Amino acid sequence: MKRSSGARLSATVAVSLLSLALVTGCSDSGADDSADSGNPGGSKGSGSSSSAPAAEAPTAAELEKLLLAQGEVKGYKVTSGDATLPKSKAAVKTDKAECDPLAWAGAALPPGDTDASAGNSVAEDKASTATAQPEDIEDAFDIDMTYVGLSSYEGDGAQQAVKAVSDGVSACSGGFALAAGGEKTKVTKVAAEKGSGLGDESVAFAEDVDMDGEGTATFHTEVVRKGSTVATFYTVNFAALGSGETAEIPAAVVEAQIAKLK
Repeated sequence: MKRSSGARLSATVAVSLLSLALVTGCSDSGADDSADSGNPGGSKGSGSSSSAPAAEAPTAAELEKLLLAQGEVKGYKVTSGDATLPKSKAAVKTDKAECDPLAWAGAALPPGDTDASAGNSVAEDKASTATAQPEDIEDAFDIDMTYVGLSSYEGDGAQQAVKAVSDGVSACSGGFALAAGGEKTKVTKVAAEKGSGLGDESVAFAEDVDMDGEGTATFHTEVVRKGSTVATFYTVNFAALGSGETAEIPAAVVEAQIAKLK
């Protein structure tokens, strides 16, 4: 793919995947090794999590304070997600209801039923090492950016949210259509992956996305539950779209965020 074509494609898909974060990528169980559990869409600790005593769910204001802040992850810049992330689930739609939780997770929206949520973005901080201006717009996009969402739930809502994502990974393995930010995207495949294994349970998955007929890009998403709070992570490098390269979710970001949760 030519660099100019790649840049245009990056900008176009950015609108759709940013909102959808198709990090919104269909998530799959990453916390546990699904191959060992025999449930590709399953989540670690799901068998015992339902019997754990329910903790008080943080409010939206409390979730804002629990989000990673600037200086808490070395080598990364933290910014508010208000300007780039969708404001509501209504802005992110799929053609299969069971795939909605995957799309919402990628867009830093709650994968379950709750009004308590917050989100931001964490990007590689290359400013301190930069020695020259980017050669073109595609070079300017050459950073890994992770969209982080937090949501909290009463009762067993958090467990149900993770289950919805896990179930969606299996139900949507053949793909689905996504509409976000005025753009339409086709997810051609969803597959479970092994995630961080952090928190009480987690689900990780990869999504293959059609790049407007110019190849396929793979996006990774992870959903982690700690108590009554669910954290979602979706990473994208717009410069790499269509190149065959993928942006992995930074372990340092996931570890630092989960460590802040109650």
